Amino acid sequence: MSQAKAKGKITITEKILASHSGVDKVVPGDLIMARVDLALGNDITAPIAIDVFEEAGAKEIFDKEKVVLVCDHFTPNKDIKSAAQCKRVREFAKKMGIGNIYEGGDSGVEHALLPELGLVHPGDLIIGADSHTCTYGGLGAFATGVGSTDLAAAMITGEVWLKVPESMKFIFHGRPNKWVTAKDFILHAIGDIGVDGALYRAMEFTGPAVSSLTIEGRLTMANMAIEAGGKNGIFEADEKTIAYLKGTKQTTPEKNEIFKSDPDAEYVDVRDYDVGKIPPLVAMPHLPSNVRPVEDVGDIPIDQVVIGSCTNGRIEDLRLAAEVLKGRRASKSVRLIVIPATPAIYRQALNEGLFEVFLDADGVISPPTCGPCLGGHMGVLAAEERAVATTNRNFAGRMGDPKSEVYLASPAVAAASAVLGKVAGPAELGL
Repeated sequence: MSQAKAKGKITITEKILASHSGVDKVVPGDLIMARVDLALGNDITAPIAIDVFEEAGAKEIFDKEKVVLVCDHFTPNKDIKSAAQCKRVREFAKKMGIGNIYEGGDSGVEHALLPELGLVHPGDLIIGADSHTCTYGGLGAFATGVGSTDLAAAMITGEVWLKVPESMKFIFHGRPNKWVTAKDFILHAIGDIGVDGALYRAMEFTGPAVSSLTIEGRLTMANMAIEAGGKNGIFEADEKTIAYLKGTKQTTPEKNEIFKSDPDAEYVDVRDYDVGKIPPLVAMPHLPSNVRPVEDVGDIPIDQVVIGSCTNGRIEDLRLAAEVLKGRRASKSVRLIVIPATPAIYRQALNEGLFEVFLDADGVISPPTCGPCLGGHMGVLAAEERAVATTNRNFAGRMGDPKSEVYLASPAVAAASAVLGKVAGPAELGL
């Protein structure tokens, strides 16, 4: 682990971008060509990037170890088209000699899988043709989503064109109340600033309350930076980060570079939140910013609950849901779907007895997949149906029919809602 340095008065995001563009310092608005540490595509976006790659006449990728391909959105293949997409990705990986391709039994939801595999390091610059690539900021990396064309260019050149974003600071302090999670922290922030409140800005999360979060909680918060329009979300890497990485399959610990914002760094906006005043929250249809306390939602019956995704499909999320569900059953009116985000999480949940809790609650346990989050499969909604989900988006039609509704919440609220057959928090179960 090294302590990365750059000239003063700049933020962690600016320091990482400067280090990857060969200059001492960058400022918001600068246009840079930056070196890429990791370029990611999935079964939806990679085939488009591959087409562009081949149309450009490229014959090889810039680095076989720095391109990652994950088939996770419509997998296990839901139809002929999705099978063809994965075949396209698989054949390209073989042709290019890409070892980091994940499909089937070693695959998982990409933004849970890559950190788990040790492919993400503090100080990295990561791009992915998926908007929730910003998740990796939870480990102190600059990570952002790009289009498939940008992914193709990065696969060829190893570089990406970027405009340096302004930075916003979000300070969280205090002690959270029971059942209040990192998901509630980020929903509160998005509810405060709106879905465009951080448009093309870096969202830097700091303060004692986020320092107390697990790495899984930090990944959850960084994941949803894009829901506020953010270019990236980012946390300063610390001892917890390094301990987490030591528990992964990381093979290059010397890559870890810890960047810290200067004390006098400039921010376009600073927000301060007392987490003790944040209750369990729900984002109502059809915006992640349409946030209200679960106790104020009212009597809204639901048809489905989804616990999973790159936002909340990690082991601590499943444990939290199981804590609420233990000894209880989902309402007969509700389809309860539980999706561990990776095979390792799946196995751990199985070994810990969490699957027994979910099965006793009449839950359906899915293999790792993005599936219902984007209305793909494994839980698509019909017209007029409602779902409570631990996912990250609730736009009209996001999980199925345009006339369906999605309510975003933490695993605790989702589990309680499954039992009660309506949008509800654990308090309504006497917990």
